[in-house]
Amino acid sequence: MKSKQEVLDSIITQGMLPLFFYADAEVSVEITRTLYKAGVRVFEYTNRGAAALDNFKKLKELQQTEMPYLHLGIGTIKSIHEADAFINAGADFLVSPIVNPEVAKMAHDLNMLWIPGCMTPTEIYTAQTAGAALIKLFPANILGPEFLTSIKELFRDQLFMPTGGVELDAGNISTWFKAGVCAVGMGSKLISKKVLEEKLYDELFTNTQKAIELVQTSR
Repeated sequence: MKSKQEVLDSIITQGMLPLFFYADAEVSVEITRTLYKAGVRVFEYTNRGAAALDNFKKLKELQQTEMPYLHLGIGTIKSIHEADAFINAGADFLVSPIVNPEVAKMAHDLNMLWIPGCMTPTEIYTAQTAGAALIKLFPANILGPEFLTSIKELFRDQLFMPTGGVELDAGNISTWFKAGVCAVGMGSKLISKKVLEEKLYDELFTNTQKAIELVQTSR
C-alpha cells in the first residue's frame, strides 16, 4: 500500500485524476494500459457496477506485473463495507462521493489517502474535521469554478479537486486552476462511453497526453 502523502503528491504532480468504470474486464485492463502508456501514474477505478471488485483485482495484478509506478485507487466508496473489500483487494487510496467519517477513520488508521466529495461549506468543514487532505468538489459542473472562488477564503490551505463535467478544454481547465484547485478529476469527458464501447485506445492515448499537457500549461 502506498502512503497517504505519496499518493497525494502524485495527484498534485500529475494535476489530473482520470477515472472510469466499465463492466468488461478486458476493456478495463486495456484502458488502464493506455492511460499508463500516455503518462498517467495515478488513477481511480470507480465502484459503479457488480463487476467492479473483480475488475479491480485484475487491475491490481496488472499494476504489479506491468505498472510499478502506478497508484491505483478506488472511487464511489460510500460505506466501510465497500472500503474494506477494496482495501483488501489492494487499493492505494479511496475516493468517495460523500463524507462518511467511518470511512475516513478506516483510511486514517491505515495512513491511506481518503478523498471525499463535497458540495457545501458544511460538508467541506465536516470533511476537514474527519481529516481530508484533499477534497473533491462534486458535481463540478453544477458547482462551477465560481463556487470555489467564493468559499476559498473560508478554507485556506485546503486542497480541492473538481470532478464531474470537467471538460477536455484549455479554457475550462485553466479556469479551474485559476480558481485555486490543485488537480482536476477527468471522467467521461476523457474516457467517454464511445471510447469504451468502440475500444478507441489510440484516441484515448492522444487525449490523455493532451489532458496532461493542458493541465501543465494551465497552472
